[in-house]
Amino acid sequence: MAQITSGIRAALSHAGLYDLSQSLLGARPARETLVREYFPDLHGRRMLDIGCGTAEILRHLPTDMEYVGYDLSEDYIRKARRNFGSRGRFHAERLDDVSLNDEPPFDMVLAFGLLHHLEDDEARALFRLAAFALAPHGLLVTVDPAWAEGQAAFARWLIGKDRGRNVRDAAGYARLAGEAFSDVRVDVRHDLLRVPYTHAILRCRRSRGA
Repeated sequence: MAQITSGIRAALSHAGLYDLSQSLLGARPARETLVREYFPDLHGRRMLDIGCGTAEILRHLPTDMEYVGYDLSEDYIRKARRNFGSRGRFHAERLDDVSLNDEPPFDMVLAFGLLHHLEDDEARALFRLAAFALAPHGLLVTVDPAWAEGQAAFARWLIGKDRGRNVRDAAGYARLAGEAFSDVRVDVRHDLLRVPYTHAILRCRRSRGA
């Protein structure tokens, strides 16, 4: 995992400050848009959130679904449990295939803001893990900052300040996903936050039209 956690970026390791920074940027309406436009119907379904952070996505999801979240930050997971302890299961550890041995297949896997922290081999491993975790009809959604031709100068500057050191363009993310998924669809969005920013959103299935 390649990321910078020194200087001002170190503050983002604190769950409260991280959520505050996300709120100031407009993450809540961004999450609403993502759920509305990219998520399947999750009523009564199972979802795995890899790199779940403080699990704020749960504010926008149905209460009758089963949610499992993993994050390496114990501080983030403590806050997730405080806010959403009755809504899911939260693990402050690295997800691997052993962790999934006792889990039934998931209808959806989410990796929000994770890939740009990972080296290529780590990203490939994540895509393989997601494919392993999903039911045959299941969907993986990833959301990450992206380089894009013609993007706003401020967006390029802000993305360059991200803790993650492996920001790619949309094609770069898609190439890695395509090694584990046969159906990879990519949207590039410049409108999810209050400030100029560029996101690549991947929707991945193991077979086209599934």
